[in-house]
Amino acid sequence: MSLKNNLSEKQQQEFLDSLKKRFENNTHRHPGLAWSDIQKKLEAHPEKLWSLHEMERTGGEPDVVDYDEWEDVYAFYDCAAESPKGRRSVCYDREALEARKKHKPENNALDMAAEMGIKLLTEEQYRALQKLEHVDKKTSSWIETPGEIRKLGGALFGDCRYEQVFIYHNGADSYYGARGFRGSLSI
Repeated sequence: MSLKNNLSEKQQQEFLDSLKKRFENNTHRHPGLAWSDIQKKLEAHPEKLWSLHEMERTGGEPDVVDYDEWEDVYAFYDCAAESPKGRRSVCYDREALEARKKHKPENNALDMAAEMGIKLLTEEQYRALQKLEHVDKKTSSWIETPGEIRKLGGALFGDCRYEQVFIYHNGADSYYGARGFRGSLSI
């Protein structure tokens, strides 16, 4: 792990306190789970804590939304009400970014996620998050796109309008000020 991917002890403690507060204020996202168990996992994997910090830094407000008891794995998703501000105005992937001839965005969703050590939400994960609470009422978020769609130049994104979750398609090279991406991290 590189030094740039480390948080100081003080940063770690402050961030753990922030995550704990969010966890306690949003028990509907993770009924029956104990923060102490999650904190132990995070403390044992500082690289994951750094990735969560990146999710937070870019406006994602990560929180625990699932636990796989069999695998003993917790899943954090970006739970911000709108697509994270620090991850908007990006096209879907590097291929789409390089294909743009004019008005290229600064980055793309897949590369940003990889740099942060997270993955884009799948359609299933996006719909599960929307069942917990409606998000993206004014924005939209790129989601993991099946290879067959991507090969044809498209990419998928989701939002919530009229209390309904919608999954749409767009050219992977498109980007909008109100479209970013939501990520997931398993630990």
